[in-house]
Amino acid sequence: MNLIWGVILVVISSLGWLGQVISLVNPALGEKLGLTELKAEVDPTFYADVRGEALWDAIILWTLPAAGVLLILNNPVWAYFGLIGGGMFLYFAGRGIVVRRQMQRRGIRIGPPESLKVIYTFLALWGLTAAVTVVMAVAAVPLA
Repeated sequence: MNLIWGVILVVISSLGWLGQVISLVNPALGEKLGLTELKAEVDPTFYADVRGEALWDAIILWTLPAAGVLLILNNPVWAYFGLIGGGMFLYFAGRGIVVRRQMQRRGIRIGPPESLKVIYTFLALWGLTAAVTVVMAVAAVPLA
């Protein structure tokens, strides 16, 4: 089970982290690949927010893919990375969904509906993956 979840964790969480790295380093490529919203289709404030989010996420979200690699290697330290990375991804997903919903309700342009469906789907997937990983990590942390 650890091997399977480790592979799932590496694949799913790397999509989020690497997507943010690409969006940070080359926003035009991120837009072209559909990793971020097109600048022309969103409010300038929202665009600035996702640029800042890409920077911060590129710095912190590597922890969940690292947990997956450690889990594949059957290294018990994975649980600590799983707790930290899972918490970060849970925040990333939750914030992404809540902020976008609030902005939509206020009429702020955050992208076309078809793009938002994809974004919400991935945010939900990352949040679910994070929650499962946190539960598994709590169970794996040795009690003194």
